[in-house]
Amino acid sequence: MQYFWLNKNNNKNLIVFFNGWAMNETPLQHLNKEGFDILFLQDYRNLDFDFSIFNFDKYEKKYLICWSMGVFAVNNFYKIFNEFDSKIAINGTCKIVDDNFGIPEKIYKITTKFLNEDSLDKFIKNMFKGGELNPEITITRPLKELKEELIEIQKIKFENEIKFDKAIISNDDRIIPAKNQINFWKNKAKIEIIQNTHCPFKIYTSWQELIC
Repeated sequence: MQYFWLNKNNNKNLIVFFNGWAMNETPLQHLNKEGFDILFLQDYRNLDFDFSIFNFDKYEKKYLICWSMGVFAVNNFYKIFNEFDSKIAINGTCKIVDDNFGIPEKIYKITTKFLNEDSLDKFIKNMFKGGELNPEITITRPLKELKEELIEIQKIKFENEIKFDKAIISNDDRIIPAKNQINFWKNKAKIEIIQNTHCPFKIYTSWQELIC
């Protein structure tokens, strides 16, 4: 995995954010970071990662926020993050490839097999309701890496699933159907339906809003 700090200023509270596939931090840059150190993770081709390099114990409150494929990938670290004070899933499930609880298997396999610059551009636009790609959004990871990630994710099986407290679900999600997300989170977490798309962060102004 890849990681970096979106904010690190010896704050008392920590947010660990697992990003979605093919995206970077730019959709989140406008969010007010006051009061939080924020650790950003992405690239799930290899989930062999040692979190002991971080001192999470020094924080008074620890929050886990996962988006899209990040909701799935974080389960590899069940023992670490299941104990966080609050855990929020955004437009994702713990079964990323599933006809009833995630991305339909046929669509996932077609996306993987035929991934190229044009299909990636279409995918990103669908994240924003099919409109023009936001000018500030640029894909910084090589296409080869993104395809490898899709392939590797299909191979992963988890023994345990993190018990999320809240699932935020966009009603117009064109990547992971909202009905599949609702099917998965029913009786597992508090469900909050929002009027938005797969990448919903523009409706928020701060990280604090996401954890409320």
